[in-house]
Parts: sequence; structure tokens; C-alpha cells
Amino acid sequence: MSNNNIAVKVDHVSKYFKLPTESTHSLRTAMVNRFRGIKGYKEQHVLRDIHFDVEKGDFFGIVGRNGSGKSTLLKIISQIYVPEKGTVTVNGKLVSFIELGVGFNPELTGRENVYMNGAMLGFTTEEVDAMYDDIVEFAELKEFMNQKLKNYSSGMQVRLAFSVAIKAEGDILILDEVLAVGDEAFQRKCNDYFLERKNSGKTTILVTHDMAAVKKYCNKAVLIEDGLVKAIGDPDDVANQYSFDNAAQAVVSEKEAEEIEIEVDQLKVKLLSQGNAEVGSEIIFEISYNVIKDISTYIAFSMTDIDRNIWIYNDNSFDQMTSGKGVKKLIYKTVIPYVNNLKMKLQVSVRDSEDRMVAFADSSNSPIIMLNRTDINQSDKSERMSSSGLIRRQGTWEIVND
Repeated sequence: MSNNNIAVKVDHVSKYFKLPTESTHSLRTAMVNRFRGIKGYKEQHVLRDIHFDVEKGDFFGIVGRNGSGKSTLLKIISQIYVPEKGTVTVNGKLVSFIELGVGFNPELTGRENVYMNGAMLGFTTEEVDAMYDDIVEFAELKEFMNQKLKNYSSGMQVRLAFSVAIKAEGDILILDEVLAVGDEAFQRKCNDYFLERKNSGKTTILVTHDMAAVKKYCNKAVLIEDGLVKAIGDPDDVANQYSFDNAAQAVVSEKEAEEIEIEVDQLKVKLLSQGNAEVGSEIIFEISYNVIKDISTYIAFSMTDIDRNIWIYNDNSFDQMTSGKGVKKLIYKTVIPYVNNLKMKLQVSVRDSEDRMVAFADSSNSPIIMLNRTDINQSDKSERMSSSGLIRRQGTWEIVND
């Protein structure tokens, strides 16, 4: 792949911090400890040989538990930290939004803060002039821009800070845990903006704990665990791995987690009906998996509209809970009416009686189903008639063996 197509290259990056282990105010003691090989600090390795590329136009997700190293990685990409090993190469103007309102001065007006923040992000006065109206309009603060920031409510300050970041005309936007800013109306506006940005060809790097956001906005993602890359690629796979790991951690201690046993393996999803079918025809698929431990399990699945990234149909009922070890094989049949020109991905997971996800099908094990109507005029076939919400569950399970 040409380097011209890479927006951010993280090349074998490692980072550690020195944590003091003892305190001494004596130069003599410090020198004696030094000759004895006692450093007086320990190294906390936060990142260990992290390597990935973010291509131009990617909406790239970085996920991981607290303490995994993802925020440190973001600060290295933003050139706040310097890595001990490896390099980060950024091709283009980068706008980093790691903490809301950093650099804002409460004694300055909203307008003055916009220009000051723009300068801190590397923009000239002329460039901020060109962006100013869009920033104010998005923040919905036109009448307040000549007031001092200290007179703003917390919600107004959040809207202004967020608007400066996302409306700054940078090539690469970095966001750290800021999807839930503002009130409900402002969040809807932000959602529309992210969907627009996703399709605009601009590069975005998002750090979040919200797996729904990863699946909705991102086209690629990486999971960081203990400073290492654990999973990278398809955002559904990465998000599912994160949820799976969290479910496992929730029921065991940290020590036990290192020795946790796999409870379910060999999950396979097979489409038995046609992948490209007419609306009204039966959709049939087979799911099989092997239960290693003596637990009760059931299947939860969804059919997700690939183009709009919304659930069209799902079934996560406990109707077909099976118990005990061994291979489980089930067949599901259903019909999805009232749609046209619909392309869906079948996404399957296995859960236990406590609703923990114990296995999930990755993207290579998630069949694609396309539905089209043939009883309408050729000129109308491009019309989308699927609902904007979830179709009521109306399928049946058949247990092939238990």
C-alpha cells in the first residue's frame, strides 16, 4: 500500500513511565543506591510494540479497558508524549480533542476563546475566520459569543469546546470519550455530524468505551489490552471481543481471569436459504456450537442493515435455552416482509443463563442476506421500503440435536 494513502502510521511504539519506589533527600543515600543498582523507581510499561496504520478516510476506533494504554497512545499520536521506542507519522493537519475545554480561558469571551483555541491547534487567524461562523452555528451560541466564558453554563462551555474541535478544518480529527457531550438535542446533532463525517472521506480516530458507537461509526478498530494489540480490523469483531472479555472479567477475579477456561467453541453459522432472495421468501439458517462446560446456553442474533447500520430484526429470547455439554445445532426460520433493496448481515452470539456472551461469530462467520421485491416496476426497484426500526420477531427455532 502506498504511504500516500496513510494518514497516521503507528510504527512499533512502546512507552513506559518511571514510578518512584522510594524517597530519599540524601545525596549520599542516592549515590550508594545507584552503585548498588537500586534505581529508586520501577518502569510501568504502558504500551508494548503497538503497530497499525490508519488510512485516509478511515473512521478508526481505539477501544480497551481503563488502564489498557489507549489514552497514552492517543497522546503519543497527538505529540503530547514521546515514545521510548518506535515512531508515529502523521500526514496532514491533526486536530486533537482529548479533554473538553482544555486551553479555554474563563476571563475571555467566547469569540476570543475560539481564536485562542484555534491558534493552539495550529490554525492562522485567517483560517479561524473562515471556520468561525460554522463553529458558532453548530454550538448554537451566536448571542453569547461576546460574553465571558465564566458566565456560560457548563452545557454552553461543552458545546463551544466540542464545536471548535469538530468544525476545525483539519485533515485528521482525534476524539477521546466525548460522544456523550451536551443535552439530547445536541447529541442528535453530533450523531448527524459523525454520520456525515464518516461518509465525507475525512479521517477520524475515536477512543471510546461505547461499543455501539464503534459499530455505528467506525470502519476499522483496534482493541488494546495491557499495552498490546489484541484484535484489529472489522469493528464488529473488535467490539464483540471487547464485550466478550468484559463479560468474562465480570465473573472472575483478576487472578482467575488469567486461567479462565473457554466455555463454548466451534461456533458456526450457515445460511441454508438463498443469500440473494425475493421479499417474502423464507430465511433459513443453521447455528452449531460446542459447549465445553456444564452450562445452559441460548442463541442471540440480529440481522443488521449494512447500509444504515441499524437492526432490522433480532431474536435474543430465552425460548430455546439448552443445557449441558456437547454439540448444539439449531435451525431458525423466518420471513421479513415490507422491505426492498435490503442488504443485511447476520450476526450471532451465544449467551449463558446469566446473559453473558460466551461466544460470538466474527465477520467471516456472518452471512450476508439480500432481499428484493420482484412484483414492482423496474424503475421502482431502487426504492427502499424497509422500516427505520426493528421488525417484530416472528421466527421459529428447531433443535436438530441437543
